[in-house]
Amino acid sequence: MVIDNFQSESKCSRCGKHSMLTDGDTGERFCSKCGNVVSEKSQEAGPEWRSFQKDGGPDPARTGTPTSLTRHDKGLYTIIGPANRDSTGKPLSSSMKTTIERLRTWDSRSQAQSADRNLRQALGELGTLKDKLTISSSVLEKAAYIYRKALEKKLIRGRSISAMIAASLYAACRDTETPRTLNDVAVSANVKRKDIARSYRLLYRELELKMPVVDSIQCIARISSKLEIPEKIKRYATKILEDTQASRESAGKAPMGLAATALYMACIQKGFPITQRDLAEAAGVTEVTIRNRYKGLKEEQTLRLEI
Repeated sequence: MVIDNFQSESKCSRCGKHSMLTDGDTGERFCSKCGNVVSEKSQEAGPEWRSFQKDGGPDPARTGTPTSLTRHDKGLYTIIGPANRDSTGKPLSSSMKTTIERLRTWDSRSQAQSADRNLRQALGELGTLKDKLTISSSVLEKAAYIYRKALEKKLIRGRSISAMIAASLYAACRDTETPRTLNDVAVSANVKRKDIARSYRLLYRELELKMPVVDSIQCIARISSKLEIPEKIKRYATKILEDTQASRESAGKAPMGLAATALYMACIQKGFPITQRDLAEAAGVTEVTIRNRYKGLKEEQTLRLEI
């Protein structure tokens, strides 16, 4: 018997001494003084790390995938396996194969309810948008949660599933402060920007969503990566935006326009050659927006230097 496998616990109910031990191999809990066995098995509260194979050997893998809102049934489904073998591993007879095949068909049909079909289509499109927009799993979970809430309130009825799932994803990006614009979502989902914006306003109003203000500093890295702007220019543009936010000059301004203007100002002051058209195309704004924001930031910077 190995001493390391034992742990001292409480006191014995028979002799009253603090000499209770637990065997880590067999699970027995007993008194080391009088030999009283309190329990023969102990229940493990942790996760199951062993799957029961035919050879009985350990397998360091969990016995199932975790639940997820991005699956229409949250990953709790059960299906009839494709293997045409019984519990002993013997192949099924031809008549039994036909019966099992019919059971598989009716099993899949019984799970395809109206709301279930809606979720399957919507979450399937959400998985496609994940690859196009390179969205993390936490954002997808949030988008699936918002869409399920909209489905419970019957907001999907009579509206486009593609537009609603795209609006849910955009709302999740806004909530998690992921820098994705409405145009990015519209292009990836192949849905009109106006339809996604209308669906987003509906979700925002009916679900009473609380959205944080988009930080324009996060947009600097995205714009500069498209134009291969040096790191020192990005740091200087970040400082410009921090000073602008401190003076509240950025209130009510579009974050992408502010980020593009800060990069343009930093490139001019550091002598890096770039045009307003390149920045406007990378940020998805117009050149007029950059010129107007540039005037405001230049005046604010001049006043700050005079003070």
